[in-house]
Amino acid sequence: MKARDRPAPWGHAIRISRRHLLGSAAATLAFARLPAAAAQSWPTGTVRLVSPYGAGGASDILTRVFAEFFAHKTGQAFVVENKAGAGTRIANEMVSRAPPDGSTLLHAAAPISIGEALYPRLPYDVRKSFEPIVTTAIAPLFLVVNAETPFKTVADLVRHGRSQPQGLTFGSPGAASAPHLTAELFFRSAGVPGLNVHFRGDAAAYTDLLGGRLDATLTALATAVPHVQAGKLRVLAVATEERTTVSPQTPTFREQGHAQVVGYGWYGLMAPAGTSASTLQRANELANAAIADADVRKKAEAVGLQLRGGSSAEFAAFIDSEARKWAQVIRASNITGE
Repeated sequence: MKARDRPAPWGHAIRISRRHLLGSAAATLAFARLPAAAAQSWPTGTVRLVSPYGAGGASDILTRVFAEFFAHKTGQAFVVENKAGAGTRIANEMVSRAPPDGSTLLHAAAPISIGEALYPRLPYDVRKSFEPIVTTAIAPLFLVVNAETPFKTVADLVRHGRSQPQGLTFGSPGAASAPHLTAELFFRSAGVPGLNVHFRGDAAAYTDLLGGRLDATLTALATAVPHVQAGKLRVLAVATEERTTVSPQTPTFREQGHAQVVGYGWYGLMAPAGTSASTLQRANELANAAIADADVRKKAEAVGLQLRGGSSAEFAAFIDSEARKWAQVIRASNITGE
């Protein structure tokens, strides 16, 4: 790819405003007004959308929703291929080695941005091996506690942690996962010691939380909803920049005095390095059109995801920001890859 065809350099800081993000989805609907030749330049055949997780989860569901939308809009086949394992590294490596002809795209997940901080010898470089297309969605993390505890706010939980010699005990779905790293941010912001206990999935963590063996956990709301509706778990906060459409009544950590506690899972489309600028632009336009679609939004929110959208340059800047932010937390907390 020639230098002038590339998106904005990854190393350049770009300030993303809420107004810009809200406007980008509507602006990109302009693809419908492109000349017919440009509109049909990609795809020209079957496209693989590679998901780094197994079938049935939120990531897989969202990938299939996008595949269906893309196929309907283009008249071409979009096939979802699940390549789970190794903290998304299997799927990432596979796509990094794919031909840059638009036939293979990665529906990347948040772990791709922290790989370099955890693993010294990755077979790909997130900045050199991929072309960013667009952030598709985030998976907000909610702070939940046992409903039988007296904790009604984040401040209540912090006071409890300060009164305990061991501080706070959180559950997480694994080392260096978004819940784990965000909990570490919270411990530092609250000024209390904390312990993350790692479980295989949310269900096991809920068992210990409901049994009184954990103080709290950070989790996707979709998995916690049955316990919340049953009156067994209570939601105290969400770790997004602003309140989320997934649960607009839930206050953020920022609103409760913890401005630095922002963390969540996320997904975005990427292509192998060297993919043409016209293909990247067309893919961005299609993705933003999907994000602006009410039916796509409804299906995403049903599995606890909040759609995002925007430009490829914004996505590149976001990945850089995430990589720097979490690398600092990983180093400070002495976290190693599993």
